Amino acid sequence: MSANTTLTAIDGITVGHYTDVDARTGCTVIVLPEASIVAGEIRGGAPATREFGLLAGGMTVQHANALVLTGGSAYGLAAAQGVMQELESLRRGYTTTTAVVPIVPTAALYDLGVGSAAIRPSASSGAAAFRAASTEPVSQGLVGAGTGATCAKWRGEKIAGGLGSAAVQVGDATVAALAAVNALGDVFSLEGESLTGGPPVAAALTTPPAEGENTTLAVVATDAALTRDQLERLLVRAHDAYGACLRPAHTSFDGDICFAVSTGKAQGEVHNLAEGAFEAVGRAIENAAIAARDQSASA
Repeated sequence: MSANTTLTAIDGITVGHYTDVDARTGCTVIVLPEASIVAGEIRGGAPATREFGLLAGGMTVQHANALVLTGGSAYGLAAAQGVMQELESLRRGYTTTTAVVPIVPTAALYDLGVGSAAIRPSASSGAAAFRAASTEPVSQGLVGAGTGATCAKWRGEKIAGGLGSAAVQVGDATVAALAAVNALGDVFSLEGESLTGGPPVAAALTTPPAEGENTTLAVVATDAALTRDQLERLLVRAHDAYGACLRPAHTSFDGDICFAVSTGKAQGEVHNLAEGAFEAVGRAIENAAIAARDQSASA
């Protein structure tokens, strides 16, 4: 693995952000190399998605051209349209008899209560993030889909959650992750250190928060050759990392979602790669909270 310890350590993956600092929102586009197999799993009770149905087992289309993580709640799903238009101009997508249809699964988080609720990522935002995508180490903190992300809301706080990324080596393969942390819960390191001030075990919610105003989004990718069914094993451990680092996680008030991607031909045992997914997602969540905290303190 190179010195790049973010999602772009995976050969062929590029990442770009669109950030609106004033409105406290944005989106992040993950552009995938050709023939990338993608799976996904939702464990939160309030998701906002586009093209997610394609990721289930048994679907005809196994591949995707890009993934979009966006703020703006369901309004922000419009960012995917701009990414589709950019991909169409490059003739990238699923080829039908009459057109090329880019496959761009998308998930949104709720940040409307942080900046301006009237300004959300749009098609032009998604296109801008796509055009900004590069192989450089992923920018972290209050950027892209993490611009208006917050956490610790279960106890009445609203602490910056941000966007983070991490990568680990698993034998000959690399496993990397990116996460936008907009959790109801507090953030902890994989070792159990509280990064946002919350207690190790969340107490009962005496005043339940509004539903659908949270959601942590993540992408875990590997350059190992895996089927969609095998990617689902990585998703299990990726969501375990949510449970370890977000307390509480997967609530009825969150729309917690994780995508999993296989891009290459490296060899690796699925159970070992799944452990890599656990660490990469956990470190990405940690890095998001730490970068957001540092940037908030220096603002």
